[in-house]
Amino acid sequence: MAPRIIAIDGPSAAGKGTLARRLAAHFHLPYLDTGLLYRAVGRRVLDAGGNPADRAAALAAARALRPEDLDRADLRGPEADEAASLVAAQQAVRDELLDFQRRFGAERGAVLDGRDIGTVVFPDADVKLFVTASQQERARRRCLEFEAKGMLRPFADVAAELAARDERDVRRLAAPAKKAADAVELDTTDQDADAVFAAALALIGQR
Repeated sequence: MAPRIIAIDGPSAAGKGTLARRLAAHFHLPYLDTGLLYRAVGRRVLDAGGNPADRAAALAAARALRPEDLDRADLRGPEADEAASLVAAQQAVRDELLDFQRRFGAERGAVLDGRDIGTVVFPDADVKLFVTASQQERARRRCLEFEAKGMLRPFADVAAELAARDERDVRRLAAPAKKAADAVELDTTDQDADAVFAAALALIGQR
């Protein structure tokens, strides 16, 4: 029997988004990058001239979120990364977006990736994967992503930003990023996308 809910968690640039999209296509399930929700909220706050760390501003932006906000072209990059991390640390914002995520998965099943899918959003998911990679490799991949967009950034700066976000995500009081107790860890450091996909299918088959 094919899984109905696949929860994929892990840090930035570990490869969870690429894997989630491929699994969604393979199992004919809808896909949701939950990180885009927080990026879109953070971008709304920035557009209004507010501070993403301000609870009132972030909550107002979360309540005003529209599906078309997820299609914006400016949801990636250092500024969006920082804003997303700041709004995601606020419990009120997470509560506001939790229903949206659960409704999305409840309709037809789904593959969702984020940082608290297996622990908070769908703790009873059929399959839980925790996708990770070394910080060095994640920084290298993120630099390549920036380069593909015409943005050349120093490796040290990118690595420092990833480390700072990891620290904030793990230490936040609201749904801290962590591996679910029953999740299977998949280290992608030395694997390309095809190898990661094959490994994930094998793990799902075992579950």
